[in-house]
Amino acid sequence: MTFSTEWNDAYKNNTNLSIWPWADLIHFVKRYSGPFTKEFRVLELGCGAGANIPFFNSLNVEYFGIEGSTIIVENLKEKFPHLKNNLIACDFTKTIPFSGKFDLILDRSSLAHNPTLGIESCLNLVYDKLNTNGKYIGIDWFSTSHSEYVKGEDGDDIFTRKNYLDGQFKNLGNAHFSNQSHLEDLFKNFKFLVLEEKIIKSKLFENNQIRATWNFITEKI
Repeated sequence: MTFSTEWNDAYKNNTNLSIWPWADLIHFVKRYSGPFTKEFRVLELGCGAGANIPFFNSLNVEYFGIEGSTIIVENLKEKFPHLKNNLIACDFTKTIPFSGKFDLILDRSSLAHNPTLGIESCLNLVYDKLNTNGKYIGIDWFSTSHSEYVKGEDGDDIFTRKNYLDGQFKNLGNAHFSNQSHLEDLFKNFKFLVLEEKIIKSKLFENNQIRATWNFITEKI
């Protein structure tokens, strides 16, 4: 199992409970995906505390979510009872158990908490589950330009770090960092439509930390 079990503990302790839709995700979905109808099927990998669910509800599409944490999925089913059959707790690097195919699959830095082999396994499943010309959107995948890339301990491969003692990755298991060539290799079966690296340099309070992430959209061809 490649899912970082630390996330279940984080949700149990009411930490990392993001509940607001992510602006970059909204932008990429609205600009590069659609048209949205009741038949348009969306799958979110690592739906967490459901921050993006109200946004997709507003689009009136058919939404599905997978999350590794059983605790948070049960909370989501209570919060969004109309989606109780569309939310599943499992390891999405091993299985995507929903029937049928999707027009859009996406994640917001969820796959980036897995080692390379887990990401590759998941993307093979994603490819099979996407309709032809279906889109995959990745938001906030960690870049090797991130100052945290040189911290922590060695993970399963050169792009994966773990066991952070402090900072944003403390107690969250694996953190996977990518450069452009690594992303292109991971998505070799897809066509890149957009690839952006976002670099934020903090000048106050965080010792000039650099937070660097990738936003991208690919298409099944």
